[in-house]
Amino acid sequence: MSQTIKFGPSGACEEFHASGCTHTEQAAAFVKGRGLDCFEYSFGRGVRMSEEKAISIAAAFEKEGVEISAHAPYFINFANPDDEMAAKSYGYVLDTAKACKLMGGKRVVFHPAAQGKAERAAAVELTKERLKILRDYLYLNDLSDMLVCPETMGKLAQIGTVEEVTAFCEIDPIFTPCVDFGHINAREGGSLKTREDYKSRLEYMIERLGYERMVNFHIHFSKIMYSAKGEIKHLTFEDEVYGPDFEPLAAALKDLALKPYIVSESAGTQTRDAAEMKKIYYGL
Repeated sequence: MSQTIKFGPSGACEEFHASGCTHTEQAAAFVKGRGLDCFEYSFGRGVRMSEEKAISIAAAFEKEGVEISAHAPYFINFANPDDEMAAKSYGYVLDTAKACKLMGGKRVVFHPAAQGKAERAAAVELTKERLKILRDYLYLNDLSDMLVCPETMGKLAQIGTVEEVTAFCEIDPIFTPCVDFGHINAREGGSLKTREDYKSRLEYMIERLGYERMVNFHIHFSKIMYSAKGEIKHLTFEDEVYGPDFEPLAAALKDLALKPYIVSESAGTQTRDAAEMKKIYYGL
């Protein structure tokens, strides 16, 4: 599945609301009017959307030729020691995938797990075993055509390093990495500065998963404030303290001939910053 590179925002930005827009259907034309190609809908607080609403959103996005993806609820934790609580996580991903499919989308992003009080290796292993069960549920629910994307995480206490996410994606082709470079930079104390810094992570993933699995992978990008424990909060492109910068990533993507789906998660300026990323990419 090789597509062209795509740029777009996560959710509605401040400008969207300021312009009087209130419905997700309006986001399709709003995004398209700013020269963008995709939009990520967040079910962060839970999947509560009627079938009629999802179909209405699908029609609006199809009309504008804008691709839509979905972010699953934030409270997913596949390393939860309580089997009953972990079972809810399967439901959150499945419900998101079903809603996303109704909206005409193919991509679902989720936060894999939190370490909790467990040993890191044990928490990762438990997450991996549960993701095998999730894979089976996805196939059983006729969702094998979706790309389900475990995300690299920004806090040290979360499961989701580049290596961990790559290992999760090795379980089955239904899993595609969501590489959040702001999270990686925050978790690693400002590690992403040069084209080579980005390339080394991407080359590792290509080596493990293969180019075909990585060519259209999923990206979240924003500048993020961090401390010794990792991520604190999302910033905008105006920030000159924390980073990371997009230009060296754009260069790395071109070097490696990758054409991902890139979502801006800037705080309130996500549409403008997505357009800025597109401008930087095509200006190289």
